[in-house]
Amino acid sequence: MNSPPPLDGSSLLPYAPKPGFETGRAHRLGPQPGVIKRAAIAAQTALESAIARVSRLHDQPVYAVEDFPWVTAVEAYWPAIRAELDSILLERMQLPSFHEILDEVRTITQDDQWKTFWLVGAGIDTRANAARCPQTMAALQRIPGVINAFFSMLAPGKIVPAHRGAYNGILRYHLGVRVPQPHWLAGIRVADRICHWQDGASLIFDDSFNHEAWNGTDDWRVVLFVDFARPLKPPFDGLHRALLRAGALLPLMRRARQRHRQWQQRFERTRH
Repeated sequence: MNSPPPLDGSSLLPYAPKPGFETGRAHRLGPQPGVIKRAAIAAQTALESAIARVSRLHDQPVYAVEDFPWVTAVEAYWPAIRAELDSILLERMQLPSFHEILDEVRTITQDDQWKTFWLVGAGIDTRANAARCPQTMAALQRIPGVINAFFSMLAPGKIVPAHRGAYNGILRYHLGVRVPQPHWLAGIRVADRICHWQDGASLIFDDSFNHEAWNGTDDWRVVLFVDFARPLKPPFDGLHRALLRAGALLPLMRRARQRHRQWQQRFERTRH
């Protein structure tokens, strides 16, 4: 996932992070927080510090894939996952954009250049989608503690601006499924690390660190996007996973469930 050496000593990226980017977990989007929001951020910071202390792995923006024994098994599914994706891409423009499902991403994207095909979602009925991707679903069963999973499709030229995720108790996994060439023209910055996807290769990072992504190629970049429970020391691990499962009850996930159901109904009508 590291960058290839520049051919002429300069960056080959058409997009580069701006100097002075945030490398920690600070909240930077939206207006200055009021008293209530500042108190909520303080409580979140305390919780995230506790999670880091009981984590099985050190607190860091990007993880070595070797620390996760299941990665090799998932990567072995890449050819089959790619075949399943290719049939879905034929209907790409009918798929929902990310912000059409989840409210929380509307601060970073509101166009049709970030498409999704949901396979697992907290409380979301994805059975019809999953039935089209049996090999992808088999690969997902190899990952402990999956919370959300979908094909994430970035259009040519799409930039996802700098932001941070909701909670460091969740880690993010990307499997490069369809990465256009040259692959180093599409990338992601997590804190002070810049990584590039490759077909069949994995990336694991903590999205609670400030991060941004871009696709500088002339074709769609697709990864299998998975949120999974951060491994914690016992007895915290089991308690934490139970807490994450309860996330399906949150209002934003109830809205996501309704929106995905509405999309699924429209989509099935156009297919028949």
